[in-house]
Amino acid sequence: MGVNRPDWVQWHNLYETPELVVAQRLLIVQRLIRDFLASRSGDEIRIVSICSGQGRDILGVLADHPGRLSVNGRLIELDPTNTVEGTMQADAAGLGGIEIVTADASVTDAYTGAVPADLVLVCGVFGNIPDDDLHRTIDALPQFCRRDATVIWTRHRRPPDLTPTIREWFAHTGFIEIGCESTGAEAPRPGAFPAQFVGAHRWPRDPLALELGQRLFTFFR
Repeated sequence: MGVNRPDWVQWHNLYETPELVVAQRLLIVQRLIRDFLASRSGDEIRIVSICSGQGRDILGVLADHPGRLSVNGRLIELDPTNTVEGTMQADAAGLGGIEIVTADASVTDAYTGAVPADLVLVCGVFGNIPDDDLHRTIDALPQFCRRDATVIWTRHRRPPDLTPTIREWFAHTGFIEIGCESTGAEAPRPGAFPAQFVGAHRWPRDPLALELGQRLFTFFR
């Protein structure tokens, strides 16, 4: 990681403090994942996670989920320390169907053979890329989604709050909103986190073909 960029490994330690809104956001994402799995009980499920970090959202759910052996998919993360940690967690839970890959998740080539998926996680991405890249990524998500797939995404609500516009972009692309929830903001203090938003959208059509060689976004921090 370069100078002035966050340590994405240490970042995960924040999830250990329940009072922080990022930890509360994780719980919301995990609840939405559980709801999705319950709606597909008995089905074979394919998931893909964009910039998955250590995979705490999906791996934390699957670790003790009764349908975990019916779930397969790919988690893509650039930081090798995070992928090693995620792999250890997946192995410990016996999640042999989950592939954890150290690769650049911003390039569509990383998803060859992994999409279309039933559940697409875009958590911790939209708050760290330029608005134009965010819009481009949403426009590309139909390439990642099987019919009736669910996309779960997150974004902070720091002013100016972009989440209403993001929801409009999803709708314009053809997604149907099926859920949204926001945490409160932390009390003012140095380093306090703003409110966090979690959205869930369904893709009601057949998938579009994956266009290789596309760069969807660039992290600016």
